[in-house]
Amino acid sequence: MKKYLAEMVGTFVLTFAVALSLTGKLALPTPLMAALALGLVVYAVGHISGAHINPAITVGLWSLKKIGTKDAIFYIIFQFIGAIIALLLSASFTTPPSLTVLNNWPVFFGELFGAFFFSFGVASVATEKVPAAMSGLVVGASLFLGISFASFLSNGVLNPAVALGINSFSLSYLFGPIIGAILGMQVFKMLSEKK
Repeated sequence: MKKYLAEMVGTFVLTFAVALSLTGKLALPTPLMAALALGLVVYAVGHISGAHINPAITVGLWSLKKIGTKDAIFYIIFQFIGAIIALLLSASFTTPPSLTVLNNWPVFFGELFGAFFFSFGVASVATEKVPAAMSGLVVGASLFLGISFASFLSNGVLNPAVALGINSFSLSYLFGPIIGAILGMQVFKMLSEKK
């Protein structure tokens, strides 16, 4: 149960940080705030759950057989619970940001490409190609890069749970990151496998 609660708390922290950042009242821009929050969560709960903190990353790691089906399902459930708690709490403190939420091919591909680059970095950590001491830095930097690429076409969320928690949810924000994460992790696997 600890690993599921770690996923819930981690997703809450990330979603809450992004939601508050989108109000424009924090000193840091949202992509940097998201990267720092995720890096912190990786260091704080990575040893408990692996710090997926994202349904798309969980599905991507499931495609690499780094997590079993039962755990993947419960991770995703608890990630969405964490995001919903963040949505409710942030709405009690501030007016939710007004985001344009579209469901079209450009948004889908923006989320897909961003998640591809993000998950490519996550795969390097999950397969222990990166020293453990660098894990939060690599994952946070990968998220920052992915958001930066995606934001040309979408809101640059790359996380279906966070998308729900900041009112930026559509089929494009659900399936774009999931497909992108699977592709990013599978490409990493293909490139890093020894013949």
